[in-house]
Amino acid sequence: MAEKKIIKANGEPVEAKAAETAAEKPAPKKKTIKRADGSTVTVKPAAPVAEEGSATKYRIGAIALWVVAIAFEVLAVLVLFGKIAITAIPTLALIIIFLVLDLACVSVGSTLWKKANRIDPASEANKVKFWLWNNMGLIVTAFAFVPFVILALTNKNADKKTKTIATVVAIIALLIGGLVSYDWNPISAEQKAEAVEALADTDVYWSPFGTVYHTDPDCSHLNHSDTLTEGKVDEAIEANKTRLCKTCAARDGIEISSTEKGEVTDLPAADDAETKAEEELPVVDANEADEELPVVEDAE
Repeated sequence: MAEKKIIKANGEPVEAKAAETAAEKPAPKKKTIKRADGSTVTVKPAAPVAEEGSATKYRIGAIALWVVAIAFEVLAVLVLFGKIAITAIPTLALIIIFLVLDLACVSVGSTLWKKANRIDPASEANKVKFWLWNNMGLIVTAFAFVPFVILALTNKNADKKTKTIATVVAIIALLIGGLVSYDWNPISAEQKAEAVEALADTDVYWSPFGTVYHTDPDCSHLNHSDTLTEGKVDEAIEANKTRLCKTCAARDGIEISSTEKGEVTDLPAADDAETKAEEELPVVDANEADEELPVVEDAE
């Protein structure tokens, strides 16, 4: 069967128009940059920025997973109290399975929630609300495990060994879930808007590790990274790189509130160092040097 072509009223084929559009916007490719020290680094393009509505989708997904997590906690409690029993699976094993599934749902849900907050961050006008919004996953984690721990400790009818091991597992899951759910690197709507405005036309770079982005791919803090990602500042923030490198900020004279904290430790440029060394050298007048030389008479 011949390929079907759709022709517009002006006689232009749709396929040709699509091909023309694709040619105008070629897909970004990896490239290699040579550093000042002679080494090379591979730079790959950043993933496209998520659409505005995607933050809501991530939050809905997070809430759904959190509801499932609480359901697994309820099942674990029912097993502990003997309300649910599966002959093929021991009681303790079944409790642990439900607690692990509880932890998995809490952790994935919290990750989605934090990703949504990078796309659509909250305002920091109200500090308490800002903290609560960013750490909603931590609050859910407490609800997902603390009630089970309390009920397990106060249950006098449960087997002592089962109760002890189940409580320890729940506490470990609580700690792991808390560490995963806590937002260690939050950014506010004001900070993101300020960074996007200040660096709107600037390409930034970041490594797979850390939470800092750079305006210079040859920055000394990137010397140990063999692969970098290049993109705009909103793409960096979405990738959880929410702070501008303090060295790059000082070099470019950029002042934004989301700059990395700490003192700039870079050494001065070579020309500046030579100039400073020359200034520190003592200046000796030629006439004074002649006057200080001892005079030796010729022996007769």
